[in-house]
Amino acid sequence: MPERQKLTEKLLREVEPVAGRDYQIFDTDLRGFAVCIYRGGGRAFTLDYRHAGRQRRMTFGRWPEWSVSAARERAKELRREIDAGADPLAQRGALREAPRVNDLIERYCAQHLPKLAERNAADQRSALSKMVAPVWGRKLVTEITSTDVDKLLNKVAEGRARPHKDKPNNRARKLQGAKATPVRANRIGEILRKMFTLAMEWGWCEDNPAQRFHRRIETPRERFLSKEEIASLAAALDAAEDRRAADIIRMCMLTGARLGEARQARFEQFNLEHLSWSKPPTMTKQRRVHRVPISDETAAIVRQRQLLVLSGTPWLFPGDTPGQPVQEVRRFWAQIQKQTGLQDVHIHDLRHTFASLLVSGGASLEMIGKLLGHSQTQTTLRYAHLMDSPLRAGVDAVASAFRPKPRLVHDAEARGDRHSA
Repeated sequence: MPERQKLTEKLLREVEPVAGRDYQIFDTDLRGFAVCIYRGGGRAFTLDYRHAGRQRRMTFGRWPEWSVSAARERAKELRREIDAGADPLAQRGALREAPRVNDLIERYCAQHLPKLAERNAADQRSALSKMVAPVWGRKLVTEITSTDVDKLLNKVAEGRARPHKDKPNNRARKLQGAKATPVRANRIGEILRKMFTLAMEWGWCEDNPAQRFHRRIETPRERFLSKEEIASLAAALDAAEDRRAADIIRMCMLTGARLGEARQARFEQFNLEHLSWSKPPTMTKQRRVHRVPISDETAAIVRQRQLLVLSGTPWLFPGDTPGQPVQEVRRFWAQIQKQTGLQDVHIHDLRHTFASLLVSGGASLEMIGKLLGHSQTQTTLRYAHLMDSPLRAGVDAVASAFRPKPRLVHDAEARGDRHSA
């Protein structure tokens, strides 16, 4: 027969442990409510109950962290749940096994990121590990709300302090103020939206807290090289000692390719007879084959690289690591910027310049989209304003046709008018 006494603070202070075993003292007022006296001297409150014919014992608080009165109130709440048919011990076990955000990030990285381009996957993995996991990692997936998403993205949008890049000595760099990063906040919002969409498919949550995240206004970068700047860049590339890096920059300018596509170009992708370049899905951002025509100048670069690269090497621009393409051209580009004065020009701006030259040559937006490999029309529309000049020429042609022609007055008519006068 279990021992029964009125549980009080005085009782718990005075009761002694028994060597070699634990034992319980049940409360006389509340059915199943007890305190367990451990052989080591510790004390914890328990509740014994039956569910579906099985005897259950739930430990829910330690004394003195929990007072007797607080434990009794909690035991009453649990008893009401049990009488309503619930099983608190099973619910606690399910809660412990419920997936947390760290589990979601791990599964997302394992199952979804391999489907993306390598660079995109690496960026997403970095963002999740550095900005999401430290804040939400231990939270349950079902605990994340739209308010949590807004707070996180607001923090990302505020940016972080960055080292001053003009200082030559890294140790002497001083932190500047935080630089706002609204675009990064938008990208992380898109990652979260996709991740929680997958969580819904996996049955880990019922709704998507990032479905309607606040999107910050993005101002697309628009920097196009003038004819004079293009000529200056071409001259600097001709005089450069690093022919490999110079040819990579030329490829970007002549084809509108992304830097990664040019770096990883392989000889087998080029058809010099038909003057075309077929980029495989693993290289392109849209993850599908992208076949584009190339100019004679681009074909000349490919032929020249065939003469310079060792036989059997697949890469147009092999790197210093055997079996790998060149990885770094940023330092070379920094030198070119200093020589030409194009300090505000990024390598990706060459792609925009390629598109602007196509527009000035009369190419349609559809044609530009195909050459640049855009999967969405919206991306190509950023170049629509460059078409104002040809459109204006068309408008002027209409106005010229509609404009009244000047009337010629003959000499005879003029003389007749004078005589009549």
